[in-house]
Amino acid sequence: MKIHKAGYRIIAITTLVLFALAMIVYYIFSPWFYICYPLYMLGILVLFFTVRFFRNPQRDIEINKNAIYAPADGKIVVIEKLLESKYLHENRIQISIFMSPMNVHVNYYPISGEVVLCDYYPGDKMLAWHPKSSELNEHSSVVIEDNEKRKVLVKQIAGAMARRIICKAKEGETVQQGDELGIIKFGSRVDVLLPMNVRVNVDMKEKVVAKKTILAYFE
Repeated sequence: MKIHKAGYRIIAITTLVLFALAMIVYYIFSPWFYICYPLYMLGILVLFFTVRFFRNPQRDIEINKNAIYAPADGKIVVIEKLLESKYLHENRIQISIFMSPMNVHVNYYPISGEVVLCDYYPGDKMLAWHPKSSELNEHSSVVIEDNEKRKVLVKQIAGAMARRIICKAKEGETVQQGDELGIIKFGSRVDVLLPMNVRVNVDMKEKVVAKKTILAYFE
């Protein structure tokens, strides 16, 4: 299992802290093994889930210029039409993916093209499924424009548990469908704002897989 480099420091700190706690438990409770063993097992589980959270699976992708892939693993929680008034200033179809702590949290580009906008907003940390979280929570926004001038906006949104958004995008760079966009640490959601003329390919509450599930097709 490959681990995302954003997790190296957290995993190392978690390991050291748990080791120190294990030593304390040993010296205090060693005569009472029925106390030590459950605490040791709890520490192992904490380390296991910390490592698992930062897993970075290697997945192939079938490049398709007319397909818009899911940029994240998770569950579809929003499919709606809205006016995007901050960056694109036009009506859009928003598809939102909620990522639970059990999902892979690495994010990817849904289309190929040029990164024409990157923006960061240091907002609140409401629950990720809250209706206003897309606007008011801490988030990073990236707009990708393909060779046919079609634009897709991707928002990495921090949730109540999230501690840091890492966005690797840089304005002016050319990216390929399936390249890594970044990662959100500990709980979050990703919004994808699509042109009105796309054909949506997913349903509410559907589970999606990044680089595998096609959210919509350009018409």
